[in-house]
Amino acid sequence: MSEKINIRGVLFNNVTLEEAVSYLVSSLEDGKQTALFTPNSEIVQNCIENPELYDVINSGELIIPDGIGVVKAGRILRTPFKGGKVAGIEVGEELIRRLAGGDHKVFFLGGKPGVAEAAADSLTKKYPGIQFAGFSDGYFSKEGEENDSVIEKINSTDADVLYVCLGAPTQEKWIYANRARLKNIKIMLALGGSLDGYAGNVKRAPKIFIKLGLEWFYRLLCEPWRFKRMLKLPKFYFGTWIYKLKNK
Repeated sequence: MSEKINIRGVLFNNVTLEEAVSYLVSSLEDGKQTALFTPNSEIVQNCIENPELYDVINSGELIIPDGIGVVKAGRILRTPFKGGKVAGIEVGEELIRRLAGGDHKVFFLGGKPGVAEAAADSLTKKYPGIQFAGFSDGYFSKEGEENDSVIEKINSTDADVLYVCLGAPTQEKWIYANRARLKNIKIMLALGGSLDGYAGNVKRAPKIFIKLGLEWFYRLLCEPWRFKRMLKLPKFYFGTWIYKLKNK
């Protein structure tokens, strides 16, 4: 696999989007259980403030920089990412495209009731031949009998690819705690709100915002209740400059 880039203790893979998807496909064909995590600067800052999260996040076999803040941190620390930002929602869709027409089957876990099914319907129209084995919403206790029931439901299918969309860091913690119990699953993708994106419930930022690295700002405009969470972004950015100066 590619070289690792250490951003404040989180070990990212230095990959392009195409390389990330190819790695997932290769791991699937080889039967190697692989978890994809997609930290942005908010998640890295959460690790800094809650160090027990490092083991969880760094347990992923493939960790991609899903945030312009992480990419900028790479430049600040003089360890730039060759592919820039690698958006998890795009990796997830490209993987669906690559698997369409094959034998592999996908299970969607997360979102409100009905969202996973709507996402699958939309993706099936775009990529005929993709096979979905099952769905389960994200409204369940992440431990105890409810969690056991969800795992049994996944294991009862012949899915070997699992999209876990429970929000960070819940989804990463869930994969970390339960991956050994997922008997047939080879690829696990922690993809936050991607199901809402695939279903068309949430629109991505216009291309100009994405190009300028302002996708976070567009999201804040659409969802102002995220303001408190967004405060972690400047904290991470300026903290990275301080970190660099202290570790010259």
